[in-house]
Amino acid sequence: MDDLERLADDVRSADAVVAFTGAGISAPSGVPTFRGDDGVWDRFDEGQFAYGRFQRDPEGFWRDRVELQRVMFDEEYEPNAAHEALAEMERDGDLEAILTQNTDGLHGDAAAAIDDDAEDGEPTVLELHGNAQRVRCTDCGKRRDGDPIFERAANGDRPPTCKCGGVFKPDVVLFGEQLPGAVIQRARSLARESDVFLAIGSWLVVEPAASLPRRAASTGATVGIVNLESTPCDDIADAVFREDVTAVLPRLRDLAAE
Repeated sequence: MDDLERLADDVRSADAVVAFTGAGISAPSGVPTFRGDDGVWDRFDEGQFAYGRFQRDPEGFWRDRVELQRVMFDEEYEPNAAHEALAEMERDGDLEAILTQNTDGLHGDAAAAIDDDAEDGEPTVLELHGNAQRVRCTDCGKRRDGDPIFERAANGDRPPTCKCGGVFKPDVVLFGEQLPGAVIQRARSLARESDVFLAIGSWLVVEPAASLPRRAASTGATVGIVNLESTPCDDIADAVFREDVTAVLPRLRDLAAE
């Protein structure tokens, strides 16, 4: 029995399996990564997208954010086989929740694209850093689809405002902005209560990514890591796969379903 078969056995017998995903799961769909070779931050000054700048200069922030959004999402990206495998595992009751650092919304798209006859209700996707396809009013808190707001900003309506008069902000966690407390607490609880914790496509360097696998391991969970590069959490993992996520996740799904 190889490592993937053993991991699948653990998934099959577990009460709670949690997946944590980073940019590496969306890269096969063509979504640009922020760091690494040819990353987005090689083309833009990340400091221009900080929360302090949004507060201080919302007009300039939105001017630059429109260009960043064009580079990030000029194409229509589709969920890949790894997104689909996780969505199917959740639908079939083999996965309790997906925690993601990604803001592309592809986990939600994958869940919506498959049969919604799930065993335990609606899919659970915690977008730790928000969703770049939405905006949120900083006054009334209303969220809405981002496309028409970005179009307004591109046409000179900067900063775009809500009907209540508040300024719209991309519904993502900006540099210098804290992650929502309720979301991060829920992520930590899920990691702590998991029997199997899958870390997929993340370098596991920055928080909360760095601590979640260790939190899971500290309470006895089986930890599996799927990432093309080594991570600081490899030493506590029960299985490490240096393979393409679109190859590993469908195989894991199939093995766990046997």
